[in-house]
Amino acid sequence: MQKKYPEALQDPIFSNISSVASREGVATYVIGGFVRDFLLDRGKPVDIDIVVVGSGIDIAKKVAASLPGKPEVNVFKNFGTAMIKHKNLELEFVGARKESYHHDSRKPVVENGTLEDDQKRRDFTINALALSLNETDYGTLLDPFNGISDLDNKIIRTPLEPGITYSDDPLRMMRAIRFATQLRFEIHRESLEAISAHKERINIISKERIVEELHKILLSPEPSIGFSLLHQTGLLHIILPELTALQGIEEIEGQKHKDNFWHTLEVVDNIAKATDDLWLRWAALLHDIGKAPTKRFDKKIGWTFHAHEFVGAKMVYKLFKRMRLPLNEKMKFVQKMVLMSSRPVVLSQENVTDSAIRRLVFDAGDHVDDLMTLCEADITTKNPKKQKRYKNNFKLVRRKIGEVEERDHIRNFQPPVSGEEIMSTFNLKPSREIGVIKEAIKEAILDGEIPNEYEAARNFMLSKGRAMGLSVQDEQ
Repeated sequence: MQKKYPEALQDPIFSNISSVASREGVATYVIGGFVRDFLLDRGKPVDIDIVVVGSGIDIAKKVAASLPGKPEVNVFKNFGTAMIKHKNLELEFVGARKESYHHDSRKPVVENGTLEDDQKRRDFTINALALSLNETDYGTLLDPFNGISDLDNKIIRTPLEPGITYSDDPLRMMRAIRFATQLRFEIHRESLEAISAHKERINIISKERIVEELHKILLSPEPSIGFSLLHQTGLLHIILPELTALQGIEEIEGQKHKDNFWHTLEVVDNIAKATDDLWLRWAALLHDIGKAPTKRFDKKIGWTFHAHEFVGAKMVYKLFKRMRLPLNEKMKFVQKMVLMSSRPVVLSQENVTDSAIRRLVFDAGDHVDDLMTLCEADITTKNPKKQKRYKNNFKLVRRKIGEVEERDHIRNFQPPVSGEEIMSTFNLKPSREIGVIKEAIKEAILDGEIPNEYEAARNFMLSKGRAMGLSVQDEQ
Protein backbone atom coordinates (compact mmCIF):
# COMPACT_ATOMS: atom_id res chain seq x y z
CA MET A 1 0.00 0.00 0.00
CA GLN A 2 1.37 3.39 -1.00
CA LYS A 3 1.92 5.85 1.83
CA LYS A 4 0.37 9.31 1.79
CA TYR A 5 1.90 12.46 3.24
CA PRO A 6 -0.66 15.25 2.66
CA GLU A 7 0.76 17.04 5.73
CA ALA A 8 3.91 17.75 3.70
CA LEU A 9 1.83 19.75 1.23
CA GLN A 10 0.05 22.16 3.56
CA ASP A 11 1.50 25.28 1.97
CA PRO A 12 -1.26 26.78 -0.27
CA ILE A 13 1.17 26.85 -3.22
CA PHE A 14 0.83 23.07 -3.63
CA SER A 15 -2.98 23.08 -3.92
CA ASN A 16 -2.61 26.02 -6.31
CA ILE A 17 -0.26 24.02 -8.57
CA SER A 18 -2.57 21.01 -8.27
CA SER A 19 -5.60 23.04 -9.41
CA VAL A 20 -3.80 24.57 -12.39
CA ALA A 21 -2.36 21.19 -13.49
CA SER A 22 -5.74 19.49 -13.12
CA ARG A 23 -7.38 22.19 -15.27
CA GLU A 24 -4.68 21.68 -17.92
CA GLY A 25 -4.99 17.89 -17.74
CA VAL A 26 -1.35 17.19 -16.83
CA ALA A 27 0.20 15.27 -13.93
CA THR A 28 2.51 17.11 -11.49
CA TYR A 29 4.73 15.98 -8.63
CA VAL A 30 7.02 17.59 -6.05
CA ILE A 31 10.31 15.70 -6.12
CA GLY A 32 13.82 15.62 -4.67
CA GLY A 33 15.19 17.63 -1.77
CA PHE A 34 11.85 18.92 -0.51
CA VAL A 35 10.49 15.38 -0.07
CA ARG A 36 13.77 14.04 1.35
CA ASP A 37 14.10 16.80 3.92
CA PHE A 38 10.43 16.54 4.96
CA LEU A 39 10.86 12.83 5.64
CA LEU A 40 14.10 13.50 7.55
CA ASP A 41 12.42 16.32 9.48
CA ARG A 42 15.17 18.75 8.44
CA GLY A 43 12.95 21.81 8.29
CA LYS A 44 11.22 23.31 5.28
CA PRO A 45 13.43 23.81 2.20
CA VAL A 46 12.85 27.01 0.25
CA ASP A 47 13.87 25.36 -3.07
CA ILE A 48 11.07 23.18 -4.44
CA ASP A 49 11.34 21.08 -7.61
CA ILE A 50 8.13 20.37 -9.50
CA VAL A 51 8.07 17.70 -12.24
CA VAL A 52 5.37 18.07 -14.87
CA VAL A 53 4.50 15.23 -17.24
CA GLY A 54 4.26 17.74 -20.06
CA SER A 55 5.63 21.27 -20.41
CA GLY A 56 7.06 22.56 -17.14
CA ILE A 57 7.41 26.05 -18.66
CA ASP A 58 3.72 26.25 -19.65
CA ILE A 59 2.53 25.13 -16.19
CA ALA A 60 4.92 27.57 -14.49
CA LYS A 61 3.46 30.47 -16.50
CA LYS A 62 -0.11 29.46 -15.69
CA VAL A 63 0.70 28.97 -11.98
CA ALA A 64 2.34 32.42 -11.85
CA ALA A 65 -0.69 34.01 -13.52
CA SER A 66 -2.93 32.50 -10.83
CA LEU A 67 -0.86 33.80 -7.89
CA PRO A 68 -1.36 37.17 -6.13
CA GLY A 69 0.89 39.79 -7.68
CA LYS A 70 1.54 37.51 -10.70
CA PRO A 71 5.26 36.88 -9.99
CA GLU A 72 7.75 36.94 -12.84
CA VAL A 73 8.60 33.64 -14.53
CA ASN A 74 12.27 33.13 -15.37
CA VAL A 75 12.45 30.72 -18.31
CA PHE A 76 15.58 28.68 -19.14
CA LYS A 77 14.66 27.26 -22.56
CA ASN A 78 17.94 25.38 -23.00
CA PHE A 79 17.17 23.35 -19.89
CA GLY A 80 13.40 23.22 -20.36
CA THR A 81 12.89 24.75 -16.91
CA ALA A 82 11.14 27.76 -15.42
CA MET A 83 11.57 29.42 -12.03
CA ILE A 84 9.05 31.34 -9.92
CA LYS A 85 9.88 33.21 -6.70
CA HIS A 86 6.79 33.27 -4.49
CA LYS A 87 6.96 34.65 -0.95
CA ASN A 88 10.06 32.97 0.50
CA LEU A 89 9.97 30.02 -1.92
CA GLU A 90 11.81 29.28 -5.17
CA LEU A 91 9.79 26.93 -7.34
CA GLU A 92 11.47 25.26 -10.31
CA PHE A 93 9.24 23.58 -12.88
CA VAL A 94 10.64 21.02 -15.31
CA GLY A 95 9.06 18.62 -17.76
CA ALA A 96 9.54 14.92 -16.95
CA ARG A 97 12.42 13.68 -19.08
CA LYS A 98 14.82 10.90 -19.83
CA GLU A 99 18.48 11.54 -20.51
CA SER A 100 21.42 10.01 -22.34
CA TYR A 101 25.04 11.13 -22.16
CA HIS A 102 28.13 11.42 -24.36
CA HIS A 103 31.36 10.23 -22.77
CA ASP A 104 33.13 13.61 -22.93
CA SER A 105 30.34 15.73 -21.45
CA ARG A 106 28.01 15.83 -18.46
CA LYS A 107 25.40 17.67 -20.56
CA PRO A 108 22.72 15.13 -21.43
CA VAL A 109 20.68 14.60 -24.57
CA VAL A 110 17.16 15.16 -23.25
CA GLU A 111 13.84 13.66 -24.41
CA ASN A 112 10.35 13.94 -22.97
CA GLY A 113 9.60 11.11 -20.59
CA THR A 114 7.40 9.74 -17.82
CA LEU A 115 7.69 10.37 -14.08
CA GLU A 116 9.52 7.03 -13.79
CA ASP A 117 12.00 8.12 -16.49
CA ASP A 118 12.59 11.29 -14.50
CA GLN A 119 13.11 9.39 -11.26
CA LYS A 120 15.63 7.08 -12.98
CA ARG A 121 17.78 10.03 -14.01
CA ARG A 122 18.03 11.29 -10.40
CA ASP A 123 21.38 10.96 -8.64
CA PHE A 124 20.35 9.03 -5.50
CA THR A 125 17.35 7.01 -4.33
CA ILE A 126 16.74 9.49 -1.51
CA ASN A 127 16.47 12.29 -4.12
CA ALA A 128 14.15 10.29 -6.41
CA LEU A 129 11.24 10.37 -3.94
CA ALA A 130 8.15 12.16 -5.28
CA LEU A 131 4.84 13.28 -3.81
CA SER A 132 1.82 13.47 -6.08
CA LEU A 133 0.10 16.83 -6.54
CA ASN A 134 -2.72 15.23 -8.55
CA GLU A 135 -6.25 15.46 -7.19
CA THR A 136 -6.84 11.69 -7.46
CA ASP A 137 -3.88 10.69 -5.24
CA TYR A 138 -2.78 13.97 -3.63
CA GLY A 139 0.14 13.47 -1.20
CA THR A 140 0.90 9.89 -2.28
CA LEU A 141 4.58 8.93 -2.12
CA LEU A 142 6.06 7.44 -5.30
CA ASP A 143 9.22 5.53 -4.39
CA PRO A 144 10.29 3.13 -7.18
CA PHE A 145 13.83 2.63 -5.83
CA ASN A 146 13.06 2.09 -2.14
CA GLY A 147 14.46 5.47 -1.13
CA ILE A 148 12.46 5.36 2.10
CA SER A 149 14.44 2.30 3.20
CA ASP A 150 17.71 4.07 2.34
CA LEU A 151 16.58 7.09 4.38
CA ASP A 152 15.81 4.82 7.33
CA ASN A 153 19.15 3.01 7.02
CA LYS A 154 21.11 6.22 6.28
CA ILE A 155 22.45 4.97 2.96
CA ILE A 156 23.49 6.93 -0.16
CA ARG A 157 22.68 4.70 -3.15
CA THR A 158 22.15 5.40 -6.87
CA PRO A 159 18.87 4.42 -8.57
CA LEU A 160 20.71 2.78 -11.48
CA GLU A 161 24.01 0.88 -11.60
CA PRO A 162 26.44 3.29 -9.88
CA GLY A 163 29.12 3.09 -12.59
CA ILE A 164 26.60 4.41 -15.14
CA THR A 165 25.31 7.12 -12.78
CA TYR A 166 28.80 8.46 -11.99
CA SER A 167 30.25 8.10 -15.47
CA ASP A 168 27.27 9.94 -16.99
CA ASP A 169 27.57 12.87 -14.60
CA PRO A 170 30.78 12.75 -12.52
CA LEU A 171 29.64 15.68 -10.36
CA ARG A 172 27.39 13.11 -8.68
CA MET A 173 30.54 11.62 -7.09
CA MET A 174 31.08 14.91 -5.27
CA ARG A 175 27.37 15.13 -4.43
CA ALA A 176 27.39 11.61 -2.95
CA ILE A 177 30.23 12.59 -0.63
CA ARG A 178 28.62 15.93 0.18
CA PHE A 179 25.30 14.30 1.13
CA ALA A 180 27.11 11.66 3.20
CA THR A 181 28.83 14.52 5.05
CA GLN A 182 25.79 16.74 5.55
CA LEU A 183 23.38 13.94 6.50
CA ARG A 184 25.98 11.69 8.20
CA PHE A 185 24.91 8.86 5.88
CA GLU A 186 27.05 6.02 4.57
CA ILE A 187 27.76 5.62 0.86
CA HIS A 188 26.74 2.14 -0.29
CA ARG A 189 29.79 -0.10 -0.83
CA GLU A 190 29.22 -0.62 -4.57
CA SER A 191 28.68 3.09 -4.98
CA LEU A 192 31.91 3.92 -3.14
CA GLU A 193 33.83 1.44 -5.30
CA ALA A 194 32.32 3.00 -8.43
CA ILE A 195 33.48 6.47 -7.35
CA SER A 196 37.03 5.16 -6.97
CA ALA A 197 36.81 3.43 -10.36
CA HIS A 198 35.54 6.54 -12.16
CA LYS A 199 37.47 9.20 -10.22
CA GLU A 200 39.35 10.44 -13.31
CA ARG A 201 36.01 11.44 -14.85
CA ILE A 202 35.92 14.36 -12.40
CA ASN A 203 38.29 16.12 -14.81
CA ILE A 204 35.39 16.94 -17.18
CA ILE A 205 33.62 18.88 -14.43
CA SER A 206 34.18 22.64 -14.19
CA LYS A 207 36.21 23.89 -11.24
CA GLU A 208 33.30 26.13 -10.22
CA ARG A 209 30.95 23.16 -9.77
CA ILE A 210 33.57 21.20 -7.82
CA VAL A 211 34.21 24.19 -5.53
CA GLU A 212 30.47 24.56 -4.93
CA GLU A 213 30.42 21.02 -3.50
CA LEU A 214 33.66 21.59 -1.54
CA HIS A 215 32.08 24.66 0.06
CA LYS A 216 29.07 22.62 1.17
CA ILE A 217 31.36 19.94 2.63
CA LEU A 218 33.44 22.59 4.42
CA LEU A 219 30.30 24.22 5.85
CA SER A 220 28.95 20.95 7.25
CA PRO A 221 29.15 20.23 11.00
CA GLU A 222 31.96 17.66 10.57
CA PRO A 223 33.85 18.37 7.32
CA SER A 224 36.41 15.59 7.96
CA ILE A 225 33.77 13.02 6.94
CA GLY A 226 33.75 14.44 3.42
CA PHE A 227 37.49 14.98 3.10
CA SER A 228 38.17 11.45 4.37
CA LEU A 229 35.84 10.07 1.67
CA LEU A 230 37.41 12.29 -1.00
CA HIS A 231 40.79 10.91 0.10
CA GLN A 232 39.59 7.29 0.27
CA THR A 233 38.14 7.40 -3.26
CA GLY A 234 41.17 9.15 -4.80
CA LEU A 235 39.20 12.28 -5.76
CA LEU A 236 41.13 14.49 -3.34
CA HIS A 237 44.46 13.72 -5.01
CA ILE A 238 43.01 15.00 -8.29
CA ILE A 239 41.22 18.04 -6.83
CA LEU A 240 43.54 19.20 -4.02
CA PRO A 241 46.90 17.39 -4.30
CA GLU A 242 48.38 19.96 -1.88
CA LEU A 243 46.39 18.24 0.88
CA THR A 244 47.14 14.62 0.04
CA ALA A 245 50.86 15.53 -0.14
CA LEU A 246 50.66 16.02 3.65
CA GLN A 247 49.68 12.41 4.29
CA GLY A 248 52.10 9.94 5.82
CA ILE A 249 54.63 9.64 8.64
CA GLU A 250 58.35 9.34 7.98
CA GLU A 251 60.85 7.97 10.46
CA ILE A 252 64.59 8.62 10.36
CA GLU A 253 66.95 7.60 13.16
CA GLY A 254 63.99 6.85 15.40
CA GLN A 255 62.45 10.31 14.95
CA LYS A 256 58.96 10.70 13.47
CA HIS A 257 56.75 13.64 12.58
CA LYS A 258 52.95 13.64 12.88
CA ASP A 259 50.70 12.91 9.90
CA ASN A 260 49.87 16.44 8.85
CA PHE A 261 46.94 15.38 6.63
CA TRP A 262 44.90 13.77 9.40
CA HIS A 263 45.97 16.55 11.77
CA THR A 264 44.56 19.07 9.26
CA LEU A 265 41.19 17.30 9.19
CA GLU A 266 41.06 17.46 13.00
CA VAL A 267 41.78 21.20 12.85
CA VAL A 268 38.97 21.71 10.32
CA ASP A 269 36.52 19.82 12.56
CA ASN A 270 37.67 21.87 15.55
CA ILE A 271 37.17 25.17 13.76
CA ALA A 272 33.75 24.02 12.49
CA LYS A 273 32.63 23.95 16.14
CA ALA A 274 33.75 27.56 16.61
CA THR A 275 32.74 29.41 13.42
CA ASP A 276 30.54 29.24 10.32
CA ASP A 277 32.95 31.51 8.42
CA LEU A 278 33.63 29.65 5.15
CA TRP A 279 36.94 31.41 4.49
CA LEU A 280 38.25 30.78 8.00
CA ARG A 281 37.40 27.12 7.45
CA TRP A 282 39.39 27.28 4.17
CA ALA A 283 42.29 28.75 6.17
CA ALA A 284 42.10 25.80 8.59
CA LEU A 285 42.08 23.36 5.65
CA LEU A 286 45.15 24.98 4.06
CA HIS A 287 47.08 26.17 7.11
CA ASP A 288 49.74 23.43 6.85
CA ILE A 289 50.01 22.94 3.05
CA GLY A 290 53.50 24.47 3.12
CA LYS A 291 54.77 21.59 5.26
CA ALA A 292 55.06 19.07 2.42
CA PRO A 293 57.51 21.10 0.29
CA THR A 294 59.51 22.37 3.31
CA LYS A 295 59.93 19.06 5.19
CA ARG A 296 63.58 18.36 6.04
CA PHE A 297 65.43 16.11 8.50
CA ASP A 298 68.23 17.62 10.58
CA LYS A 299 70.37 15.20 12.58
CA LYS A 300 70.67 17.67 15.45
CA ILE A 301 67.07 18.84 15.79
CA GLY A 302 65.00 16.25 13.89
CA TRP A 303 62.19 17.08 11.48
CA THR A 304 61.79 20.72 10.43
CA PHE A 305 59.29 22.61 8.29
CA HIS A 306 61.20 25.88 8.05
CA ALA A 307 59.15 28.82 6.68
CA HIS A 308 56.20 26.54 5.89
CA GLU A 309 53.76 29.38 6.66
CA PHE A 310 55.41 31.66 4.07
CA VAL A 311 55.54 28.89 1.45
CA GLY A 312 51.96 27.88 2.28
CA ALA A 313 50.67 31.45 1.84
CA LYS A 314 52.21 31.54 -1.67
CA MET A 315 50.62 28.16 -2.43
CA VAL A 316 47.19 29.54 -1.45
CA TYR A 317 47.27 31.97 -4.38
CA LYS A 318 48.18 29.21 -6.88
CA LEU A 319 45.52 26.88 -5.48
CA PHE A 320 42.81 29.57 -5.55
CA LYS A 321 43.75 30.50 -9.12
CA ARG A 322 43.70 26.87 -10.31
CA MET A 323 40.35 26.16 -8.62
CA ARG A 324 38.87 29.46 -9.82
CA LEU A 325 38.21 30.56 -6.27
CA PRO A 326 37.98 34.34 -5.75
CA LEU A 327 41.33 36.13 -5.99
CA ASN A 328 40.05 39.10 -3.98
CA GLU A 329 39.97 39.97 -0.28
CA LYS A 330 38.75 36.45 0.55
CA MET A 331 41.92 34.91 -0.89
CA LYS A 332 44.07 37.55 0.84
CA PHE A 333 42.36 36.73 4.14
CA VAL A 334 43.14 33.01 3.76
CA GLN A 335 46.74 33.88 2.81
CA LYS A 336 47.11 36.09 5.88
CA MET A 337 45.72 33.41 8.19
CA VAL A 338 48.09 30.78 6.74
CA LEU A 339 51.07 33.15 6.89
CA MET A 340 50.39 34.11 10.53
CA SER A 341 49.11 30.73 11.74
CA SER A 342 52.13 30.05 14.00
CA ARG A 343 52.54 33.54 15.47
CA PRO A 344 50.13 33.19 18.44
CA VAL A 345 51.50 29.67 19.07
CA VAL A 346 54.98 31.10 19.59
CA LEU A 347 53.61 33.83 21.86
CA SER A 348 51.68 31.29 23.96
CA GLN A 349 54.86 29.35 24.71
CA GLU A 350 56.86 32.15 26.28
CA ASN A 351 56.43 35.05 28.65
CA VAL A 352 54.65 37.22 26.15
CA THR A 353 55.69 40.88 26.02
CA ASP A 354 53.40 43.80 25.28
CA SER A 355 55.62 44.61 22.30
CA ALA A 356 55.07 41.16 20.78
CA ILE A 357 51.31 41.47 21.31
CA ARG A 358 51.28 44.94 19.74
CA ARG A 359 53.05 43.57 16.66
CA LEU A 360 50.62 40.65 16.41
CA VAL A 361 47.62 42.98 16.58
CA PHE A 362 49.24 45.40 14.12
CA ASP A 363 49.95 42.66 11.57
CA ALA A 364 46.62 40.83 11.96
CA GLY A 365 44.48 43.98 12.10
CA ASP A 366 40.75 43.26 12.14
CA HIS A 367 41.45 39.54 11.78
CA VAL A 368 43.29 39.00 15.06
CA ASP A 369 40.26 37.24 16.61
CA ASP A 370 39.99 34.96 13.56
CA LEU A 371 43.69 34.17 13.87
CA MET A 372 43.27 33.21 17.52
CA THR A 373 40.28 31.00 16.64
CA LEU A 374 42.42 29.23 14.03
CA CYS A 375 45.28 28.70 16.48
CA GLU A 376 42.95 27.34 19.16
CA ALA A 377 41.52 24.89 16.59
CA ASP A 378 45.11 23.81 15.85
CA ILE A 379 45.34 22.17 19.30
CA THR A 380 44.91 18.47 18.48
CA THR A 381 47.03 16.83 21.17
CA LYS A 382 45.37 13.86 22.89
CA ASN A 383 47.27 14.56 26.12
CA PRO A 384 44.70 16.18 28.48
CA LYS A 385 47.36 18.05 30.50
CA LYS A 386 49.00 19.50 27.38
CA GLN A 387 45.64 20.42 25.88
CA LYS A 388 44.62 22.24 29.05
CA ARG A 389 47.96 24.08 29.20
CA TYR A 390 47.79 25.17 25.54
CA LYS A 391 44.20 26.39 25.92
CA ASN A 392 45.06 28.34 29.07
CA ASN A 393 48.06 29.89 27.30
CA PHE A 394 45.85 31.06 24.45
CA LYS A 395 43.38 32.52 26.95
CA LEU A 396 46.30 34.51 28.37
CA VAL A 397 47.26 35.74 24.88
CA ARG A 398 43.64 36.75 24.19
CA ARG A 399 43.51 38.65 27.49
CA LYS A 400 46.77 40.46 26.70
CA ILE A 401 45.44 41.35 23.23
CA GLY A 402 42.38 42.94 24.87
CA GLU A 403 44.51 44.88 27.36
CA VAL A 404 47.00 46.15 24.78
CA GLU A 405 44.25 47.04 22.30
CA GLU A 406 42.30 48.99 24.91
CA ARG A 407 45.39 50.91 25.94
CA ASP A 408 47.32 51.37 22.68
CA HIS A 409 44.68 51.19 19.91
CA ILE A 410 47.00 49.34 17.53
CA ARG A 411 44.36 47.54 15.48
CA ASN A 412 44.12 49.19 12.02
CA PHE A 413 46.96 51.45 13.12
CA GLN A 414 47.17 54.91 11.54
CA PRO A 415 50.31 56.95 12.33
CA PRO A 416 49.49 59.86 14.68
CA VAL A 417 51.72 62.08 12.52
CA SER A 418 51.03 62.20 8.78
CA GLY A 419 53.52 62.32 5.94
CA GLU A 420 52.26 65.80 5.06
CA GLU A 421 53.09 67.07 8.55
CA ILE A 422 56.60 65.59 8.35
CA MET A 423 57.11 67.34 4.98
CA SER A 424 55.91 70.73 6.23
CA THR A 425 57.82 70.46 9.54
CA PHE A 426 61.16 69.80 7.84
CA ASN A 427 60.42 71.64 4.57
CA LEU A 428 60.84 68.41 2.60
CA LYS A 429 59.66 67.35 -0.83
CA PRO A 430 58.56 63.71 -1.31
CA SER A 431 61.66 61.74 -0.37
CA ARG A 432 63.07 58.67 1.37
CA GLU A 433 63.48 60.58 4.66
CA ILE A 434 59.70 60.84 5.13
CA GLY A 435 59.31 57.05 4.97
CA VAL A 436 62.22 56.57 7.38
CA ILE A 437 60.65 58.92 9.97
CA LYS A 438 57.16 57.35 9.61
CA GLU A 439 58.63 53.85 10.03
CA ALA A 440 60.65 54.98 13.08
CA ILE A 441 57.47 56.42 14.72
CA LYS A 442 55.58 53.17 14.04
CA GLU A 443 58.40 51.03 15.47
CA ALA A 444 58.67 53.23 18.56
CA ILE A 445 54.94 52.83 19.23
CA LEU A 446 55.00 49.04 18.65
CA ASP A 447 58.06 48.68 20.89
CA GLY A 448 56.35 50.71 23.61
CA GLU A 449 58.95 53.52 23.58
CA ILE A 450 56.19 56.09 23.12
CA PRO A 451 52.40 55.89 23.52
CA ASN A 452 50.17 55.88 20.43
CA GLU A 453 49.35 59.60 20.86
CA TYR A 454 49.90 62.68 18.73
CA GLU A 455 52.07 64.78 21.09
CA ALA A 456 54.43 61.92 21.91
CA ALA A 457 54.69 60.98 18.22
CA ARG A 458 55.36 64.61 17.19
CA ASN A 459 58.13 65.00 19.76
CA PHE A 460 59.65 61.73 18.59
CA MET A 461 59.43 62.93 14.97
CA LEU A 462 61.29 66.15 15.84
CA SER A 463 64.11 64.35 17.63
CA LYS A 464 64.39 61.72 14.89
CA GLY A 465 64.49 64.39 12.16
CA ARG A 466 67.18 66.40 13.98
CA ALA A 467 69.21 63.20 14.47
CA MET A 468 69.04 62.74 10.71
CA GLY A 469 70.40 66.28 10.18
CA LEU A 470 67.09 67.82 9.14
CA SER A 471 66.16 71.37 10.10
CA VAL A 472 62.78 72.26 11.56
CA GLN A 473 60.98 74.85 9.41
CA ASP A 474 60.32 77.27 12.34
CA GLU A 475 63.94 77.10 13.46
CA GLN A 476 65.43 78.16 10.11
